[in-house]
Amino acid sequence: MKSIRTFSLSRHSKLFSVPDNGREYLFVRSGDTPYQEEPYRAESYALAYIKEGGVRINVGLSSWEAAAPSIITLAPSDIRFFTKSSDLLKMDVIFFRDTFLMERYPDPFFLSKFDFFGNDDHHVLPLADAGFTKINSIYELIHLTHETGNVHKAELVRNYIFALIYEIDGGYRQNHILNSMPQREHPLFLKFRQLLRSNYLQERKLDFYAENLHLTPKSLSAAIKKQTGKPAGKWIDDAVTLEAKVLLQNETLTVAQVAEMLNFSDQSVFGKFFRANAGLSPIEYRKKFS
Repeated sequence: MKSIRTFSLSRHSKLFSVPDNGREYLFVRSGDTPYQEEPYRAESYALAYIKEGGVRINVGLSSWEAAAPSIITLAPSDIRFFTKSSDLLKMDVIFFRDTFLMERYPDPFFLSKFDFFGNDDHHVLPLADAGFTKINSIYELIHLTHETGNVHKAELVRNYIFALIYEIDGGYRQNHILNSMPQREHPLFLKFRQLLRSNYLQERKLDFYAENLHLTPKSLSAAIKKQTGKPAGKWIDDAVTLEAKVLLQNETLTVAQVAEMLNFSDQSVFGKFFRANAGLSPIEYRKKFS
C-alpha cells in the first residue's frame, strides 16, 4: 500500500505566499488568508491565533466558528477545511513537525498528552483577559524572532511553541472549571462518534455500530437522527466520503488503490458510493485538482 501524502510545510508556504525556510517549522503572519475549502491532512501540527475577524473550521465531521481572539489547534491526523465566515481574517500560524519540537525533549509522547491535539471536541479556544495578553505576547515574540537573524532562532521558536502549548492547556482547564457546562452532545452520540472514528475505514455497516452500542440498527439510527438531525448511516457515509476526498487528492494513488484502502470490494462499488455521497465520480472529483 502506498503512503498517503499530506500538506507539507512547503505546500503551506506556497499557500500563504511566504518563503519556505527549509526547517521543520513555518511561521505565517497573514492578513489575506486563503480558504482551503477541500478537506486535507497536514504533515505538521498547527497553532493558529485568530487576531481579527473569524473563520469557520471543519475538523472531521464537526465544525466551529472561530472568532477573534481565539486559538485553533490541529494535529497531523485531523482532516480539516475552512470556509469564510467574515470579510476580515487576520491570524498568525505556527506550523511544526513533532520531530522539531521533540529534538531536545526526552518524552516522545508529550504531544499526545494534550486533548486539544486529535480530540474532535477541542479545536477552538476563545481567549480573554490574561490568557489573551499572554498568547498575543508569545506570538509577537515568535514574529520578532522569526524576523531577526538570531543564531538561536530555532531554539527560541521551539521554546515559544512549548509555552503556547502550556498556555493553551491552562486555558482549556480554566474554561472547564469556570464554565462547568453540560456536554455539547448527547452521551450516545459521543460514544457512536468515538466508535466511528476508530472503525469507519473497516466498518461501513450500521449493524456493527448498533451491536457495539447494544442497540438495534433502527433504534440507533433513530436516536442519532433525533440528536443530530442526521441518521447514523449518513454519519458513517460522510466519514468515509471525507476520507475518500483526502485520498483522491493524492495523485500517486489510483482510484482502485483508494477503493482498496477504504475496504470496498472493487473500484466500481466505490465509484457508485462516492457519486451518491459527493455528487460526482472519483475521477471527476480528482480533475478539480489537475
